[in-house]
Amino acid sequence: MPREIRLNAFEMNCVGHQSPGLWRHPKDRAWQYKDLEYWTDLARLLERGKFDGIFIADVIGIYDVLGGNGDAAIRQATQVPVNDPLALITPMALVTEHLGFGLTASLTFEHPYPFARRLSTLDHLTKGRIGWNIVTSYLDSGARNLGQKALSDHDARYDYADEYLEVLYKLFEGSWEEGAVLRDRERGIFSDPNKVHEIRHQGKHFQVPGIHLCEPSPQRTPVLYQAGASSRGKDFAAGHAECVFVAAPSKVILKKTVADIRRRAAEAGRDPRKVLIFNLQTVIVDETDAKAQAKWQELASYSSYEGALALISGWTGIDFGQYRPDQVLKHIHTNAIQSAVETFSTADPDKQWTVQELADWVGIGGFGPLIVGSAQTVADELQAWVEETDVDGFNLAYVLAHETFRDVVDLLEPELQKRGVYKTEYRSGTLREKLFGDGPRLPANHPGAGYRDLSQQRENVSVGPAVPA
Repeated sequence: MPREIRLNAFEMNCVGHQSPGLWRHPKDRAWQYKDLEYWTDLARLLERGKFDGIFIADVIGIYDVLGGNGDAAIRQATQVPVNDPLALITPMALVTEHLGFGLTASLTFEHPYPFARRLSTLDHLTKGRIGWNIVTSYLDSGARNLGQKALSDHDARYDYADEYLEVLYKLFEGSWEEGAVLRDRERGIFSDPNKVHEIRHQGKHFQVPGIHLCEPSPQRTPVLYQAGASSRGKDFAAGHAECVFVAAPSKVILKKTVADIRRRAAEAGRDPRKVLIFNLQTVIVDETDAKAQAKWQELASYSSYEGALALISGWTGIDFGQYRPDQVLKHIHTNAIQSAVETFSTADPDKQWTVQELADWVGIGGFGPLIVGSAQTVADELQAWVEETDVDGFNLAYVLAHETFRDVVDLLEPELQKRGVYKTEYRSGTLREKLFGDGPRLPANHPGAGYRDLSQQRENVSVGPAVPA
């Protein structure tokens, strides 16, 4: 029986996300990113297409590695200006019933105590459709603007992240017991203080003594996404992530990456099939292969070489402006996204990438692969990626907003549904229930579930008057 293909829409609250320069195209709507209608129209479109969710990227800082400044990024609208992603979710939830929302937020720049309240609030308002993409950030410009000299070392950021998640699990899972909220009008008792616990966290990075400020939301802990692809990042994902986002440019690399993540999840005591893996992918689809190829050529003519270099330089920490367009690149270790450089140096052992070729690749859809063709051709390719690599689905980047996603909904998805590899209806329930078919809470073998009983921390502590019988 063929496996279901899962799809997320990959977006960002900015003008140019993964296809720099395409904002110039007369059909593109990305310049309307600051208008509410842009997002509500998109949400309705994605729900009509039965997308699992919209995965909203974010960065704190600008891409200022190219040329040693942010001029290129500003000139080309390369993920700047960029607005906060959190404010988008509530209006999109209001016009949809099933669409999930993956919020990217960096734990490097946000204390876990107020952040827990933000996530719980969103989970309440969306009726349990919120996910959190856990990132540790990779732009030094963001760190500098928050009073830090630079980002800490790559692996040290994940050590920090481990404690951050521990604080969140205690707040989400353990602070409020089941049945703590009574809403008892007759006795005048809203919540039972004997079932609401201080977490008393004392760690290397955080001291959080108190209770979670929110009553339990539908999922308690949001669905956990993670996008780190380095060895340390994959260890972190194996321990925590329910959905992993990768950007492998070839089936060979993706197959190895998927197998590695599933192996690490099993070693961490988790069910490797309950970790959903999504690869970054861009599709350009039309009624025929010829029309799709013509569309691709026309779209590529708007791609910005300078904008692509600004992205690559920011992602890798390497100033690609120092190289000629025809210069062949060698592997360089950086403290930014290590996996980005490693990926392109090992994607094809016989290929020597030039700066121009790398910019051409990234200029349409970022680091992920591009598939161009009719609905039948693209469906064949997506099925082949799933069957040959064991990936669960794709985070689809857009080239034109919202035309790329409209073509997917109107042309590609009917073909996938006809083949029985794409859903025709949503499951009921929360985002976690829709994705996994189980309950709304973290599964028992997830490390977060181990923080559900904090009641013993309140023994021998004065907690005020008992709840009247």
